[in-house]
Amino acid sequence: MSLDTGIRLVYLVAAICFIVALGGLSGPKTARAGNLIGAAGMTIAIGMTFATPGLSRFALMAGAMALGAVIGFPAARLVKMTAIPQMVAAFNGVGGGAAALIALTTFLKAAPTELAVYQVVEVLFGVIIGCVSFAGSAIAFAKLQELMTGRPITYPGQQVMNGIVGAGILGLTVAACVSPHAWLVAIVAGLALVFGIAFVLPIGGADVPVLISLLNSFTGLAVAASGFVLHSVVLVVAGTLVGASGTLLTRMMSAAMGRSLPNILFSAFGSVITATGISEAGADRSVRSASAEDIAVLLAYSRKVIIVPGYGLAVAQAQHTARELAELLESRGVEVIYAIHPVAGRMPGHMNVLLAEANVPYEQLKEMDDANPEFQTADVALVVGANDVVNPAAKNSPGSPIYGMPILAVDEAKNIVFLKRSMRPGFAGIDNELLFDPKTTMLFGDAKDSLAKLVAAIKHL
Repeated sequence: MSLDTGIRLVYLVAAICFIVALGGLSGPKTARAGNLIGAAGMTIAIGMTFATPGLSRFALMAGAMALGAVIGFPAARLVKMTAIPQMVAAFNGVGGGAAALIALTTFLKAAPTELAVYQVVEVLFGVIIGCVSFAGSAIAFAKLQELMTGRPITYPGQQVMNGIVGAGILGLTVAACVSPHAWLVAIVAGLALVFGIAFVLPIGGADVPVLISLLNSFTGLAVAASGFVLHSVVLVVAGTLVGASGTLLTRMMSAAMGRSLPNILFSAFGSVITATGISEAGADRSVRSASAEDIAVLLAYSRKVIIVPGYGLAVAQAQHTARELAELLESRGVEVIYAIHPVAGRMPGHMNVLLAEANVPYEQLKEMDDANPEFQTADVALVVGANDVVNPAAKNSPGSPIYGMPILAVDEAKNIVFLKRSMRPGFAGIDNELLFDPKTTMLFGDAKDSLAKLVAAIKHL
Protein backbone atom coordinates (compact mmCIF):
# COMPACT_ATOMS: atom_id res chain seq x y z
CA MET A 1 0.00 0.00 0.00
CA SER A 2 1.40 3.39 -1.00
CA LEU A 3 1.87 6.27 1.43
CA ASP A 4 -0.78 8.30 -0.36
CA THR A 5 -3.31 5.49 -0.01
CA GLY A 6 -2.44 5.09 3.67
CA ILE A 7 -2.96 8.80 4.30
CA ARG A 8 -6.34 8.71 2.59
CA LEU A 9 -7.43 5.71 4.67
CA VAL A 10 -6.42 7.43 7.90
CA TYR A 11 -8.29 10.55 6.81
CA LEU A 12 -11.31 8.33 6.16
CA VAL A 13 -11.09 7.10 9.76
CA ALA A 14 -10.96 10.72 10.94
CA ALA A 15 -14.01 11.58 8.82
CA ILE A 16 -15.92 8.63 10.28
CA CYS A 17 -15.02 9.89 13.76
CA PHE A 18 -16.52 13.28 12.87
CA ILE A 19 -19.76 11.67 11.68
CA VAL A 20 -20.03 9.48 14.78
CA ALA A 21 -19.24 12.48 16.98
CA LEU A 22 -22.01 14.50 15.39
CA GLY A 23 -24.45 11.70 16.13
CA GLY A 24 -23.29 11.65 19.74
CA LEU A 25 -23.74 15.39 20.11
CA SER A 26 -27.44 15.05 19.23
CA GLY A 27 -28.32 13.97 22.78
CA PRO A 28 -27.17 15.02 26.27
CA LYS A 29 -26.42 11.45 27.39
CA THR A 30 -24.00 10.80 24.51
CA ALA A 31 -22.69 14.36 24.05
CA ARG A 32 -19.55 13.87 26.18
CA ALA A 33 -18.57 10.72 24.31
CA GLY A 34 -19.33 12.41 21.00
CA ASN A 35 -17.10 15.32 21.90
CA LEU A 36 -14.23 12.98 22.76
CA ILE A 37 -14.66 11.00 19.54
CA GLY A 38 -14.62 14.21 17.52
CA ALA A 39 -11.47 15.37 19.30
CA ALA A 40 -9.85 11.99 18.59
CA GLY A 41 -10.75 12.30 14.91
CA MET A 42 -9.22 15.77 14.73
CA THR A 43 -6.07 14.55 16.50
CA ILE A 44 -5.74 11.74 13.94
CA ALA A 45 -6.25 14.16 11.05
CA ILE A 46 -3.69 16.67 12.37
CA GLY A 47 -1.15 13.95 13.07
CA MET A 48 -1.46 12.44 9.61
CA THR A 49 -1.05 15.88 8.01
CA PHE A 50 2.62 15.83 9.05
CA ALA A 51 3.09 12.74 6.87
CA THR A 52 1.81 14.48 3.74
CA PRO A 53 4.50 14.39 1.01
CA GLY A 54 6.02 17.74 0.10
CA LEU A 55 5.36 19.49 3.40
CA SER A 56 8.16 21.41 5.05
CA ARG A 57 8.68 23.92 7.86
CA PHE A 58 7.52 21.45 10.48
CA ALA A 59 9.00 23.56 13.26
CA LEU A 60 6.81 26.50 12.23
CA MET A 61 3.75 24.25 12.16
CA ALA A 62 4.55 22.81 15.58
CA GLY A 63 5.12 26.29 16.97
CA ALA A 64 1.77 27.48 15.66
CA MET A 65 0.06 24.46 17.22
CA ALA A 66 1.80 25.10 20.54
CA LEU A 67 0.72 28.76 20.47
CA GLY A 68 -2.86 27.73 19.77
CA ALA A 69 -2.78 25.24 22.65
CA VAL A 70 -1.37 27.87 25.03
CA ILE A 71 -4.27 30.17 24.16
CA GLY A 72 -7.06 27.63 23.74
CA PHE A 73 -6.52 25.30 26.69
CA PRO A 74 -6.64 27.93 29.49
CA ALA A 75 -9.51 29.70 27.71
CA ALA A 76 -11.59 26.52 27.66
CA ARG A 77 -10.69 25.48 31.20
CA LEU A 78 -11.10 28.83 32.94
CA VAL A 79 -14.15 30.21 31.13
CA LYS A 80 -17.26 30.63 33.26
CA MET A 81 -20.43 28.90 32.16
CA THR A 82 -22.07 32.29 31.60
CA ALA A 83 -19.27 33.16 29.17
CA ILE A 84 -19.53 29.98 27.08
CA PRO A 85 -21.54 31.79 24.36
CA GLN A 86 -18.80 34.42 24.06
CA MET A 87 -16.16 31.71 23.82
CA VAL A 88 -18.13 29.88 21.15
CA ALA A 89 -18.50 33.11 19.17
CA ALA A 90 -14.78 33.86 19.48
CA PHE A 91 -13.63 30.37 18.49
CA ASN A 92 -16.14 30.31 15.66
CA GLY A 93 -14.76 33.61 14.36
CA VAL A 94 -11.22 32.29 14.53
CA GLY A 95 -12.27 29.30 12.41
CA GLY A 96 -13.87 31.52 9.80
CA GLY A 97 -10.88 33.86 9.74
CA ALA A 98 -8.48 30.93 9.34
CA ALA A 99 -10.48 29.58 6.40
CA ALA A 100 -10.43 33.00 4.73
CA LEU A 101 -6.66 33.33 5.23
CA ILE A 102 -6.05 29.87 3.76
CA ALA A 103 -8.02 30.83 0.65
CA LEU A 104 -6.21 34.17 0.36
CA THR A 105 -2.71 32.73 0.75
CA THR A 106 -3.47 29.99 -1.76
CA PHE A 107 -4.56 32.60 -4.29
CA LEU A 108 -1.54 34.83 -3.65
CA LYS A 109 0.88 31.90 -3.85
CA ALA A 110 -0.32 30.81 -7.29
CA ALA A 111 0.02 32.88 -10.43
CA PRO A 112 -3.42 34.04 -11.62
CA THR A 113 -2.94 32.29 -14.95
CA GLU A 114 -2.39 28.97 -13.15
CA LEU A 115 -5.87 28.97 -11.61
CA ALA A 116 -8.91 27.70 -13.43
CA VAL A 117 -12.17 29.59 -13.03
CA TYR A 118 -13.58 26.98 -10.65
CA GLN A 119 -10.47 27.34 -8.47
CA VAL A 120 -10.94 31.12 -8.30
CA VAL A 121 -14.58 30.53 -7.33
CA GLU A 122 -13.44 28.19 -4.52
CA VAL A 123 -11.01 30.82 -3.26
CA LEU A 124 -13.55 33.63 -3.39
CA PHE A 125 -16.24 31.52 -1.70
CA GLY A 126 -13.87 30.73 1.17
CA VAL A 127 -12.80 34.37 1.45
CA ILE A 128 -16.33 35.77 1.46
CA ILE A 129 -17.92 33.27 3.86
CA GLY A 130 -14.85 33.19 6.12
CA CYS A 131 -14.67 36.98 6.39
CA VAL A 132 -18.41 37.30 7.06
CA SER A 133 -18.13 34.65 9.78
CA PHE A 134 -15.06 36.28 11.31
CA ALA A 135 -16.48 39.81 11.42
CA GLY A 136 -19.96 38.69 12.46
CA SER A 137 -18.60 36.51 15.25
CA ALA A 138 -16.45 39.40 16.48
CA ILE A 139 -19.53 41.64 16.80
CA ALA A 140 -21.50 38.81 18.43
CA PHE A 141 -18.66 38.39 20.95
CA ALA A 142 -18.65 42.13 21.67
CA LYS A 143 -22.42 42.12 22.23
CA LEU A 144 -22.33 39.10 24.53
CA GLN A 145 -19.32 40.41 26.45
CA GLU A 146 -21.12 43.77 26.81
CA LEU A 147 -18.23 45.58 25.12
CA MET A 148 -20.98 47.21 23.07
CA THR A 149 -24.73 47.50 23.45
CA GLY A 150 -26.73 44.31 23.05
CA ARG A 151 -29.61 46.23 21.49
CA PRO A 152 -30.22 46.07 17.77
CA ILE A 153 -28.21 48.83 16.09
CA THR A 154 -30.13 50.26 13.16
CA TYR A 155 -30.00 53.39 11.03
CA PRO A 156 -32.04 54.79 8.14
CA GLY A 157 -31.44 52.97 4.89
CA GLN A 158 -29.60 50.13 6.57
CA GLN A 159 -31.04 47.38 4.38
CA VAL A 160 -30.34 49.45 1.28
CA MET A 161 -26.71 49.86 2.32
CA ASN A 162 -26.43 46.15 3.03
CA GLY A 163 -27.87 45.46 -0.41
CA ILE A 164 -25.32 47.77 -2.02
CA VAL A 165 -22.45 46.06 -0.19
CA GLY A 166 -23.83 42.64 -1.17
CA ALA A 167 -24.17 43.71 -4.79
CA GLY A 168 -20.61 45.05 -4.70
CA ILE A 169 -19.33 41.72 -3.41
CA LEU A 170 -21.20 39.85 -6.13
CA GLY A 171 -20.04 42.17 -8.89
CA LEU A 172 -16.39 42.11 -7.84
CA THR A 173 -16.55 38.32 -7.48
CA VAL A 174 -17.65 38.02 -11.10
CA ALA A 175 -14.91 40.46 -12.13
CA ALA A 176 -12.29 38.47 -10.19
CA CYS A 177 -13.38 35.27 -11.92
CA VAL A 178 -12.92 36.94 -15.30
CA SER A 179 -9.68 38.71 -14.38
CA PRO A 180 -8.21 37.22 -11.16
CA HIS A 181 -6.15 40.06 -9.73
CA ALA A 182 -5.04 40.16 -6.09
CA TRP A 183 -6.42 43.68 -5.55
CA LEU A 184 -9.90 42.54 -6.58
CA VAL A 185 -9.80 39.64 -4.11
CA ALA A 186 -8.55 42.00 -1.39
CA ILE A 187 -11.47 44.38 -1.99
CA VAL A 188 -13.90 41.46 -1.90
CA ALA A 189 -12.42 40.40 1.46
CA GLY A 190 -12.78 43.94 2.81
CA LEU A 191 -16.39 44.23 1.69
CA ALA A 192 -17.15 40.81 3.20
CA LEU A 193 -15.80 42.01 6.55
CA VAL A 194 -18.02 45.10 6.33
CA PHE A 195 -21.01 42.96 5.40
CA GLY A 196 -20.34 40.63 8.35
CA ILE A 197 -20.42 43.59 10.74
CA ALA A 198 -23.51 45.13 9.15
CA PHE A 199 -25.21 41.73 9.14
CA VAL A 200 -24.92 41.27 12.92
CA LEU A 201 -25.41 44.84 14.19
CA PRO A 202 -29.24 44.85 13.89
CA ILE A 203 -29.62 41.52 15.71
CA GLY A 204 -30.53 41.86 19.40
CA GLY A 205 -29.97 39.80 22.52
CA ALA A 206 -32.98 37.50 22.30
CA ASP A 207 -31.90 36.29 18.86
CA VAL A 208 -28.28 35.55 19.77
CA PRO A 209 -28.78 31.75 20.03
CA VAL A 210 -29.96 31.64 16.41
CA LEU A 211 -27.17 33.99 15.34
CA ILE A 212 -24.47 31.81 16.90
CA SER A 213 -25.86 28.73 15.20
CA LEU A 214 -26.01 30.49 11.82
CA LEU A 215 -22.45 31.85 12.09
CA ASN A 216 -21.30 28.36 13.02
CA SER A 217 -22.77 27.02 9.77
CA PHE A 218 -21.00 29.84 7.88
CA THR A 219 -17.67 28.79 9.35
CA GLY A 220 -18.33 25.18 8.35
CA LEU A 221 -18.97 26.23 4.76
CA ALA A 222 -15.78 28.32 4.76
CA VAL A 223 -13.79 25.34 6.05
CA ALA A 224 -15.29 23.13 3.34
CA ALA A 225 -14.26 25.70 0.74
CA SER A 226 -10.73 25.64 2.18
CA GLY A 227 -10.80 21.88 1.76
CA PHE A 228 -11.50 22.28 -1.95
CA VAL A 229 -8.74 24.87 -2.24
CA LEU A 230 -6.22 22.59 -0.51
CA HIS A 231 -7.56 19.38 -2.10
CA SER A 232 -8.17 18.05 1.43
CA VAL A 233 -11.05 15.59 1.59
CA VAL A 234 -11.07 15.56 5.39
CA LEU A 235 -11.55 19.35 5.50
CA VAL A 236 -14.37 19.11 2.97
CA VAL A 237 -16.11 16.44 5.05
CA ALA A 238 -15.59 18.23 8.38
CA GLY A 239 -16.68 21.60 7.00
CA THR A 240 -19.73 20.16 5.28
CA LEU A 241 -20.81 18.40 8.46
CA VAL A 242 -20.49 21.60 10.49
CA GLY A 243 -22.23 23.65 7.82
CA ALA A 244 -25.10 21.20 7.41
CA SER A 245 -25.62 20.61 11.13
CA GLY A 246 -25.42 24.36 11.84
CA THR A 247 -28.02 25.05 9.16
CA LEU A 248 -30.38 22.39 10.52
CA LEU A 249 -29.90 23.68 14.06
CA THR A 250 -30.59 27.23 12.89
CA ARG A 251 -33.88 26.12 11.36
CA MET A 252 -34.80 24.24 14.53
CA MET A 253 -33.99 27.27 16.68
CA SER A 254 -36.09 29.49 14.42
CA ALA A 255 -38.98 27.07 14.74
CA ALA A 256 -38.54 27.04 18.52
CA MET A 257 -38.97 30.83 18.48
CA GLY A 258 -41.99 30.58 16.21
CA ARG A 259 -40.42 32.89 13.63
CA SER A 260 -38.84 32.59 10.22
CA LEU A 261 -35.10 33.04 9.83
CA PRO A 262 -35.47 36.22 7.70
CA ASN A 263 -37.68 37.70 10.42
CA ILE A 264 -35.03 36.99 13.05
CA LEU A 265 -32.21 38.42 10.95
CA PHE A 266 -33.92 41.51 9.58
CA SER A 267 -36.65 42.57 12.03
CA ALA A 268 -34.32 44.04 14.70
CA PHE A 269 -36.25 42.17 17.38
CA GLY A 270 -34.64 41.19 20.67
CA SER A 271 -33.44 44.45 22.11
CA VAL A 272 -32.01 44.32 25.58
CA ILE A 273 -33.90 46.39 28.11
CA THR A 274 -31.82 48.45 30.50
CA ALA A 275 -34.60 49.46 32.83
CA THR A 276 -34.41 48.04 36.31
CA GLY A 277 -38.10 48.00 37.08
CA ILE A 278 -41.37 47.06 35.49
CA SER A 279 -42.83 49.00 32.61
CA GLU A 280 -45.52 51.60 32.97
CA ALA A 281 -48.12 49.01 31.96
CA GLY A 282 -47.32 46.99 35.04
CA ALA A 283 -46.34 49.78 37.41
CA ASP A 284 -49.70 49.83 39.22
CA ARG A 285 -50.04 46.07 39.50
CA SER A 286 -48.98 44.05 42.50
CA VAL A 287 -47.30 40.69 42.75
CA ARG A 288 -47.28 38.19 45.56
CA SER A 289 -43.96 37.45 47.21
CA ALA A 290 -43.08 35.07 50.01
CA SER A 291 -40.17 34.08 52.21
CA ALA A 292 -37.85 31.19 51.44
CA GLU A 293 -39.30 29.32 54.41
CA ASP A 294 -42.86 29.52 53.08
CA ILE A 295 -41.82 28.37 49.61
CA ALA A 296 -39.73 25.58 51.13
CA VAL A 297 -42.87 24.18 52.77
CA LEU A 298 -44.71 24.31 49.45
CA LEU A 299 -41.90 22.45 47.69
CA ALA A 300 -41.26 19.89 50.41
CA TYR A 301 -44.88 18.73 50.54
CA SER A 302 -45.42 18.57 46.80
CA ARG A 303 -45.67 15.41 44.74
CA LYS A 304 -44.13 16.79 41.55
CA VAL A 305 -41.88 19.82 41.04
CA ILE A 306 -40.71 21.02 37.64
CA ILE A 307 -37.63 23.24 37.59
CA VAL A 308 -37.47 25.65 34.64
CA PRO A 309 -33.92 27.03 34.18
CA GLY A 310 -33.09 30.21 32.30
CA TYR A 311 -30.19 32.56 31.73
CA GLY A 312 -30.52 33.85 35.31
CA LEU A 313 -29.46 30.40 36.51
CA ALA A 314 -26.30 30.69 34.44
CA VAL A 315 -25.56 34.24 35.59
CA ALA A 316 -25.81 33.19 39.25
CA GLN A 317 -23.83 29.97 38.68
CA ALA A 318 -26.67 28.24 40.53
CA GLN A 319 -26.75 24.93 38.68
CA HIS A 320 -25.06 22.99 41.50
CA THR A 321 -27.41 24.46 44.11
CA ALA A 322 -30.39 23.61 41.89
CA ARG A 323 -29.21 20.00 41.72
CA GLU A 324 -28.77 19.96 45.51
CA LEU A 325 -32.33 21.21 45.96
CA ALA A 326 -33.65 18.58 43.54
CA GLU A 327 -31.81 15.77 45.35
CA LEU A 328 -33.11 16.98 48.69
CA LEU A 329 -36.69 17.00 47.40
CA GLU A 330 -36.26 13.55 45.89
CA SER A 331 -35.08 12.24 49.26
CA ARG A 332 -38.48 13.33 50.57
CA GLY A 333 -40.30 11.45 47.83
CA VAL A 334 -40.91 14.40 45.51
CA GLU A 335 -40.67 13.78 41.76
CA VAL A 336 -38.38 16.39 40.17
CA ILE A 337 -37.76 17.06 36.47
CA TYR A 338 -36.21 19.93 34.52
CA ALA A 339 -38.09 21.57 31.63
CA ILE A 340 -35.68 22.82 28.94
CA HIS A 341 -36.68 25.37 26.32
CA PRO A 342 -34.58 25.22 23.11
CA VAL A 343 -33.68 28.93 23.20
CA ALA A 344 -33.28 29.40 26.96
CA GLY A 345 -29.95 31.09 27.60
CA ARG A 346 -27.68 32.61 25.00
CA MET A 347 -26.66 29.68 22.83
CA PRO A 348 -28.17 26.44 21.56
CA GLY A 349 -28.23 23.86 24.35
CA HIS A 350 -27.03 26.37 26.97
CA MET A 351 -29.21 24.95 29.74
CA ASN A 352 -28.33 21.35 28.84
CA VAL A 353 -24.61 22.16 29.10
CA LEU A 354 -25.12 24.04 32.34
CA LEU A 355 -27.01 21.21 34.06
CA ALA A 356 -24.74 18.51 32.67
CA GLU A 357 -21.82 20.40 34.21
CA ALA A 358 -23.62 20.02 37.55
CA ASN A 359 -24.08 16.25 36.94
CA VAL A 360 -27.86 16.46 36.77
CA PRO A 361 -29.12 13.05 35.54
CA TYR A 362 -29.89 13.15 31.83
CA GLU A 363 -33.19 11.37 32.42
CA GLN A 364 -34.46 14.39 34.36
CA LEU A 365 -33.91 16.81 31.47
CA LYS A 366 -37.12 17.12 29.48
CA GLU A 367 -37.22 19.01 26.19
CA MET A 368 -40.15 21.35 25.64
CA ASP A 369 -42.41 18.91 23.77
CA ASP A 370 -41.94 16.25 26.45
CA ALA A 371 -42.09 18.67 29.38
CA ASN A 372 -45.25 20.59 28.51
CA PRO A 373 -47.72 17.73 29.23
CA GLU A 374 -46.07 17.32 32.66
CA PHE A 375 -47.08 20.79 33.89
CA GLN A 376 -50.75 19.82 34.16
CA THR A 377 -49.89 17.36 36.94
CA ALA A 378 -47.16 19.48 38.58
CA ASP A 379 -47.77 20.88 42.05
CA VAL A 380 -45.06 23.52 41.60
CA ALA A 381 -43.26 24.99 38.61
CA LEU A 382 -40.05 26.54 39.95
CA VAL A 383 -38.82 29.09 37.39
CA VAL A 384 -35.16 29.99 37.95
CA GLY A 385 -34.06 32.97 35.89
CA ALA A 386 -36.31 32.34 32.87
CA ASN A 387 -38.74 34.89 31.48
CA ASP A 388 -39.67 35.11 27.79
CA VAL A 389 -39.71 31.32 27.32
CA VAL A 390 -42.58 31.04 29.84
CA ASN A 391 -44.44 34.25 28.96
CA PRO A 392 -48.13 33.51 28.08
CA ALA A 393 -48.10 36.55 25.78
CA ALA A 394 -46.61 34.21 23.19
CA LYS A 395 -49.97 32.42 23.15
CA ASN A 396 -52.48 35.07 24.17
CA SER A 397 -51.34 38.43 22.76
CA PRO A 398 -51.33 38.68 18.94
CA GLY A 399 -49.67 42.10 19.11
CA SER A 400 -46.78 40.89 21.25
CA PRO A 401 -43.30 40.67 19.67
CA ILE A 402 -43.02 37.08 20.92
CA TYR A 403 -46.49 36.01 19.74
CA GLY A 404 -46.31 32.59 18.10
CA MET A 405 -43.17 31.48 19.90
CA PRO A 406 -43.65 28.04 21.48
CA ILE A 407 -43.25 28.35 25.25
CA LEU A 408 -43.09 26.10 28.28
CA ALA A 409 -46.62 25.66 29.69
CA VAL A 410 -45.69 26.86 33.17
CA ASP A 411 -49.08 28.56 33.52
CA GLU A 412 -50.73 25.11 33.68
CA ALA A 413 -48.99 24.13 36.95
CA LYS A 414 -50.98 24.33 40.21
CA ASN A 415 -48.46 26.72 41.76
CA ILE A 416 -45.75 28.84 40.16
CA VAL A 417 -42.65 30.14 41.93
CA PHE A 418 -40.36 32.65 40.24
CA LEU A 419 -36.80 33.21 41.44
CA LYS A 420 -35.82 36.62 40.03
CA ARG A 421 -33.62 39.52 41.00
CA SER A 422 -36.30 42.06 40.08
CA MET A 423 -39.36 42.64 37.92
CA ARG A 424 -37.13 43.54 34.99
CA PRO A 425 -38.44 42.23 31.64
CA GLY A 426 -36.59 39.61 29.64
CA PHE A 427 -34.74 40.14 26.34
CA ALA A 428 -38.01 40.76 24.49
CA GLY A 429 -38.59 43.84 26.65
CA ILE A 430 -42.20 43.07 27.62
CA ASP A 431 -43.86 42.34 30.94
CA ASN A 432 -44.60 38.73 31.79
CA GLU A 433 -48.27 38.41 32.70
CA LEU A 434 -47.44 35.22 34.55
CA LEU A 435 -45.76 37.26 37.28
CA PHE A 436 -49.13 38.81 38.13
CA ASP A 437 -51.04 35.51 38.11
CA PRO A 438 -52.79 34.80 41.47
CA LYS A 439 -51.08 31.41 41.73
CA THR A 440 -47.61 32.90 41.19
CA THR A 441 -45.27 33.59 44.12
CA MET A 442 -42.06 35.62 43.79
CA LEU A 443 -38.81 35.04 45.67
CA PHE A 444 -36.58 38.00 44.89
CA GLY A 445 -32.80 37.81 45.01
CA ASP A 446 -29.80 36.16 43.41
CA ALA A 447 -30.81 32.72 42.13
CA LYS A 448 -27.97 30.91 43.88
CA ASP A 449 -28.66 32.60 47.20
CA SER A 450 -32.40 31.96 46.90
CA LEU A 451 -31.87 28.28 46.10
CA ALA A 452 -29.43 27.95 49.01
CA LYS A 453 -32.04 29.44 51.34
CA LEU A 454 -34.63 26.97 50.06
CA VAL A 455 -32.22 24.08 50.66
CA ALA A 456 -31.49 25.25 54.21
CA ALA A 457 -35.18 25.76 54.99
CA ILE A 458 -36.18 22.29 53.71
CA LYS A 459 -33.45 20.66 55.78
CA HIS A 460 -34.97 22.18 58.90
CA LEU A 461 -38.48 20.92 58.21
